[in-house]
Amino acid sequence: MQPQYQMGYDRAITVFSPDGRLYQVEYAREAVKRGTTAVGIKCSEGVVLIVDKRVTSRLLEPVSIEKIFKIDAHIGVASSGLVGDARSLVDRARVESQINRVSYNEPISVETLAKKLCDHMQTYTQFGGARPYGTALLIAGVSDGEARLFETDPSGTLLEYKATGIGTGRPAVIKTFEDEYQEDADFSGAIRLGIKALHAATEGKLDVSAIEIGVVSIETGEFRKLEKDEVKAYVDQFEE
Repeated sequence: MQPQYQMGYDRAITVFSPDGRLYQVEYAREAVKRGTTAVGIKCSEGVVLIVDKRVTSRLLEPVSIEKIFKIDAHIGVASSGLVGDARSLVDRARVESQINRVSYNEPISVETLAKKLCDHMQTYTQFGGARPYGTALLIAGVSDGEARLFETDPSGTLLEYKATGIGTGRPAVIKTFEDEYQEDADFSGAIRLGIKALHAATEGKLDVSAIEIGVVSIETGEFRKLEKDEVKAYVDQFEE
């Protein structure tokens, strides 16, 4: 049962409650909190994205669950929340990247792309007839030889982090990063820390087949997903 003062204010996206809240946006954030855990870490060599895909049945093919997406040669994103909403935003991000290449003959900067996506997400909190996106993204990339990591949320808020997490295990991830994060770590150290944070977030129930890792390198300026055997090697190192 909803409190009397709240009733009615969560029906429409365009109506503020008396205490200045937009309940639909807050409910969209709850959808993100119930999503799988994703982490992003900046390091001396670039940026690492790691996602727990949460395979719910042994009949499911883990490869069919996609939570890390390549946007452009130098940008990748990890999602948490409603996967369909994330795919819609990923498609939009890919189009924006190609528009920039065609218009200016140069790759889009990570910050510009993140702002364009957040501007789009914000419009769905201001006009009636549509709901907010129920997803958050970690946008990782390299611009002008510098590693960048941004986090978006359903309200259109944009924040840049050295290391962060989204999804159901965020509190445990943030605690691990605040205790152990080091800016001068290499890819190997960052991936091990990310797996440790995911291990804490899943309370020790970490499945090798359910982990997806993507890295973007400052040296090459390119984003790529790690192969299964590379991921397994890192997980085996952690378990030892």
